[in-house]
Amino acid sequence: MYSKTPKGKVPKGNVSILSSNGRLQLRLRYGGERLYLSLGLPDNKISRKAAEVQKNQIELDIVSGNFDSTLAKYKPQSALRIAKPDITPKVIPKITELWESYRNYKSSSLKETTKAYHNSFTKLFQRLGDIPLLDALKVKAELEKLTTVSQTKRALTQLNAACNWAVKHKLIDSNPYMGMANEMPKYRYQLEPKPNAFTEEEREKIIAAFEQHRGNWNGRGYTGINYRHYASFVEFLFLTGCRPSEAIGLQWKHIREDCGCIRFEESVTTSGNGIPTRVQGSKNNRKRQFPCSERLRKLLISIKPENLDFDALVFPSPKGKVINYNNFCNNAWDRIVDPIKPDTTPYSCRDTFITLQIMKGVSESVIAKWCDTSVSMIEKHYADHLKMLNLRPID
Repeated sequence: MYSKTPKGKVPKGNVSILSSNGRLQLRLRYGGERLYLSLGLPDNKISRKAAEVQKNQIELDIVSGNFDSTLAKYKPQSALRIAKPDITPKVIPKITELWESYRNYKSSSLKETTKAYHNSFTKLFQRLGDIPLLDALKVKAELEKLTTVSQTKRALTQLNAACNWAVKHKLIDSNPYMGMANEMPKYRYQLEPKPNAFTEEEREKIIAAFEQHRGNWNGRGYTGINYRHYASFVEFLFLTGCRPSEAIGLQWKHIREDCGCIRFEESVTTSGNGIPTRVQGSKNNRKRQFPCSERLRKLLISIKPENLDFDALVFPSPKGKVINYNNFCNNAWDRIVDPIKPDTTPYSCRDTFITLQIMKGVSESVIAKWCDTSVSMIEKHYADHLKMLNLRPID
C-alpha cells in the first residue's frame, strides 16, 4: 500500500508517490533539496500505474546522470493536448435582420426600381413575427396566410437569394429555401408564354375608342372621367413597341427636332409608395435609337407644344404629372379595351408591334434592336407562334 502521508527522509535517487488532496505527486531528494512534482492525475489505480512509470524514469535518469533538476522533462505535456472543437452554437439572425443586411449589401449595385421592389417585401417579412429563419416550412405557411400565392412565391425567391448570400458569407450553414419557389404554381406568363397581340383591326378599334371617349353618357350628357387624353399615349405604344415605363418617362429632349427619331434611354416607374422613380437605361441597361415611321412622326408633331420645354413629359397625366401605370391599367385600359379584347395589358401593344413587324417581313435582328430584346426571344415567343398559327394539317 502507498502511504498518503509518507514521513522521514527519502534516500538519494529514490522517488516516492504520494497523494495530496486526491491528486498524485512525486517526491524526491536531489542535490540536498527535496523536490515535488505534481502529475495532475487523480488518485486511482490507473493513475497509480502511470505514476509508477514516471517514478521509474526519474530514478533511472538520476542513476545514469541524465536527471533534469528543473523537472520540466517530467511535467505533464498539457500543451500537447488536442484542442477541442469550438462547439459554441452559431447565432442565427432573424428574418428581418438577414433581409436588411442583404438589402444593404446589394444596395449600391441596384437600380432604384429594384430597390423599391425589395422594399415591398420588408413589411411582409416584419409581419412574420418571430418565426425562426431556418423554419422554412412554417415561414411558407404563414406567408400564404398573409398574402397571395404569387406574392408568397416572390417572397420565397427573395429569401432564397438572401440565404444564398448568407451561406456564402458564413452567417448561416445552409439554405432551407433552396428550390421552394420553383415547387409552387407557375406564374401566368409561364403557363401562357405566347404573345397576346392584337390584330391590326383591333389595334385601330382601340385607338379610336380612346380618341372618341367622352365619359359616361346619361341620356343628356357625358359624365365621369374622360379617357380621350390617353389616345396619343396608346397609339405611341402601338407604333413603337416600347415598354410602357419608357413611354411614361419620355421627355421632349429625347425626340429629334423633326420628330424623325427617338432616343430611349430612361424610364419612369411608380413604386409601392406612389413615388415616381426615373431610371437611366432600359430594363436591360441599354440605350437605343428608334427611327419613326411617317405615322408616328405625324403623331408626335400633332402633340408637340408650341412653346417647347425640353424637360417636359411627352405623355403627362391629365393633371400634368407622371402617368401612374397601375391606375391607367385598372381604369382607362380595362374600361376601354376589355370590350374589344379582354385579358390584355398595355404590354400587348408591344406584342402587337413585334408580331406585325414580323408578319410584314422585317428582320428579327432589326426588331430586336428597335425593342431592346434578343433575336432568340423573338424567334421563340413570336416567330414560332406565328408559324404555328399559319400551319394547317395536310388532307
